[in-house]
Amino acid sequence: MKTVDDMPVSVLDLCPSVSGADAQMSLRSTLGTARHVEQLGYTRYWLAEHHGAEMFLSSATALLIEAVAAATETIRVGSGGIMLPNHAALVVAENFGTLESLHPGRIDLGVGRGVGGFDAVKMLLRGDREDKPEDLGLQVTELLGYFEPDAGRGREVRVGVAEGHQPPVWILGSGVNGARLAGEMGLPFAYAYHFSVDNLAPAMSTYRESFRPRGRLEKPYAMVCAAVICADTDERAQWIAGPNARIRYGIAKKQAGILVPTPEEAAAFTYTPEEQAVMEAATAGNIAGSPETVRATLDNLLTESEADELMVTTIVHDTADRLRSFELLARLAGLPAPSTAR
Repeated sequence: MKTVDDMPVSVLDLCPSVSGADAQMSLRSTLGTARHVEQLGYTRYWLAEHHGAEMFLSSATALLIEAVAAATETIRVGSGGIMLPNHAALVVAENFGTLESLHPGRIDLGVGRGVGGFDAVKMLLRGDREDKPEDLGLQVTELLGYFEPDAGRGREVRVGVAEGHQPPVWILGSGVNGARLAGEMGLPFAYAYHFSVDNLAPAMSTYRESFRPRGRLEKPYAMVCAAVICADTDERAQWIAGPNARIRYGIAKKQAGILVPTPEEAAAFTYTPEEQAVMEAATAGNIAGSPETVRATLDNLLTESEADELMVTTIVHDTADRLRSFELLARLAGLPAPSTAR
């Protein structure tokens, strides 16, 4: 049985934009949160790519990674993830080669094939071209090629800042296609349980069964990312989780213009029976409770997934509640605070 206190724990930040605060305040909260979780002993601080939605401010993902890396000292910082079909692999290599050069040994490059936005965003970013699951493998292969020390040989275009400066590359996914690609390429795999619970078991087994060492990993390494809100009591956790439910419902209904509400605003929002069903489906697998409740649920998740690492994402309105959640989780996981953290 795997438990939360026998593995690394990391954070995925969606850079939520909360009601009553402007973008500058919300982004400063991200930097403060990163410094705080570094002090608590978390392993990684990843930032997601989202476009065209007012509730999330992480669209300029590489810029935010640089800001967080510059504001911290020891924690690994990376993307969870860069949606590779939105970008030229050349530009991603330039960005992350630069990041790895500036912060050697601290940068992660997680990539996926989702849009990170609604349909209108997809058209703006990708036009009308058809995206196929197998295309991601070709894009990852091209991307990795720019980082090779001798990448300039035989190439019309080389990326000097990337050559020899490759951060660890992860494949992100919520199904078997991404899991199989990660396994076949010998790369670590991160499963997005925070928005897709149904494919956890088949994705994880597919990843391990298809894994082939390619000189990067000797054996499979899988991470599961869950939505977790931890508070001193179950009642408090359920109260501050109301905004998360409202946001998850908004995403499911493609409501791009909402911000993370206060718990009071979330409680005032009434759902029809049909809307209630949508909200419950959108929050399936989300975890909210006291440390005892969270521990029991996470231990079951980690045992089911056989994950090697846990990543959590926490959407609440108040920064103090968010930091408290990370503090309680660090305590129950027994995280060792790094001696060089600020």
